[in-house]
Amino acid sequence: MVHYHRYHNLGRKVEKRLEEDEESQALHMECGNSGCYFKRTRPKLISLVFLSLLSCTFILAPHLFISGLTFSFFYSFGVEKEGPAAGMDANTSLCSSVSNGTICCERSSIRSDVCVMKGDVRTHSASSSVLLYISGDTNGFLEYGEEEGDEELQHEKLKPYTRKWEKSVMDGIQELDLIAKKVYSGIDHDCDVWHDVPAVFFSTGGYTGNLYHEFNDGILPLYITSQHFNKKVVFVILDYHSWWILKYGDVLSQLSDYPAIDFGDKRTHCFPQAIVGLRIHDELTIDSLLMEENKSIVDFRDVLDRAYWPRIRGLIQDEEREAQELKQKVSLSPISRISPKVETEVQEDQLEKPKLVIVSRNGSRAITNENLLVKIAEEIGFQVEVLRPDRSTELAKIYRALNSSDVMVGVHGAAMTHFLFMRPGSVFIQVIPLGTEWAAETYYGEPARKLGLKYIGYEIAPKESSLYEKYDKNDPILRDPKSVNDKGWQYTKSIYLEGQNVRLDLRRFGKRLARAYDHCISKMNSHVQLRPQ
Repeated sequence: MVHYHRYHNLGRKVEKRLEEDEESQALHMECGNSGCYFKRTRPKLISLVFLSLLSCTFILAPHLFISGLTFSFFYSFGVEKEGPAAGMDANTSLCSSVSNGTICCERSSIRSDVCVMKGDVRTHSASSSVLLYISGDTNGFLEYGEEEGDEELQHEKLKPYTRKWEKSVMDGIQELDLIAKKVYSGIDHDCDVWHDVPAVFFSTGGYTGNLYHEFNDGILPLYITSQHFNKKVVFVILDYHSWWILKYGDVLSQLSDYPAIDFGDKRTHCFPQAIVGLRIHDELTIDSLLMEENKSIVDFRDVLDRAYWPRIRGLIQDEEREAQELKQKVSLSPISRISPKVETEVQEDQLEKPKLVIVSRNGSRAITNENLLVKIAEEIGFQVEVLRPDRSTELAKIYRALNSSDVMVGVHGAAMTHFLFMRPGSVFIQVIPLGTEWAAETYYGEPARKLGLKYIGYEIAPKESSLYEKYDKNDPILRDPKSVNDKGWQYTKSIYLEGQNVRLDLRRFGKRLARAYDHCISKMNSHVQLRPQ
């Protein structure tokens, strides 16, 4: 365990220092209730130093390992680790036990800062402030030298968005002043709206509008930060967008029993506690070791299930009603009548086939022979659906399509975030254009495996890229994409993300589809065998 080794190494450093000082004057360590300290003594007592050091190790170790100060202690010796130590959940971190009238901030993560305020917490949107009021009354009298009024005790600044390292984005995020003030009686600080549950403050600015970032930088961190409140929490949103609330309202309703608040609301909202900023673990995933009750990405997906299925059931009922009406109309027309036997055979045939959904792209990174891809997938034995989502597509409809699918196929891009809608055990095939290998694996491949999907990455050959017709066959753009990516993000974006389409080698790609089909059939057969007779 890293803490043990750090502590052991520190002991070795002290031992070495003692050896160096032995010739002149030794150091003797004494331990008491308040800790350990060094005292000069004679060289002949040097042997006692080691016994003392050993004793202090046993005396202090339990306190070091359970104290919140342990982490800052070990960070000072170069422990490189984001967030809480392994084995501790995100909600029992450095600021897990905050006393009333206190602001505690965690700033060690490279991804986000998080501050916890406990006590009389109040919003003041006009000054972009969240205030913590602490009573300064002493039996009705002011302390000597104090004048009646507010006294600032602590002042923190924080931008509640999870891309702390990315200055260009963070420059556009509203900054909050978190201020602890001592106040005295007679000062007017009324609440317009009193809430008896905690608040979580976060921003929906930054890259909001891109599906990947909406989930990775917002929805998932919101779940990580708030799920331990069991929906007894209010969300206060900076850089507020009404469309975002409409788009993710179903998910928010599973995380909070209360309507979200626009921080721009001029009224003073009062809370008994506030978390400002969101905790984030990694790309599109949750580290269960950092969560209460070891919650994981699968638990988050269960939240999505509960969020979208009520709407999906409504859609199904609407379709059944429309189908029934259509059937009644058709039954009145002998020419259009379909044999019940034929209709039943068609339905059974569809049920026997595993379902494959192609998440289609328009513009860059589109599959230019998509129609042939559909044909070969059907020949292999799939029931194929082509999904063409856009910004206006209701997420519940996309969730329904992918939740019922056995395989999802798509080209690397933000839409691959939809793998979160798939059932664990399903197959996710990501087509990886030239120059996107690292991003495809980091942002979607690895997270998909953590969700329990069978992930198949298909790296295209240069001949499958539209860039093959634009550049010389020996150009580094085709032969060495990494060297091009090393030149900077703008090169990657303009060449590989915005300037490239894909024409799949269907004979080669068909092998991946066949593997996926065999996996689905094997899984379907195992489910049949497990059914009670």
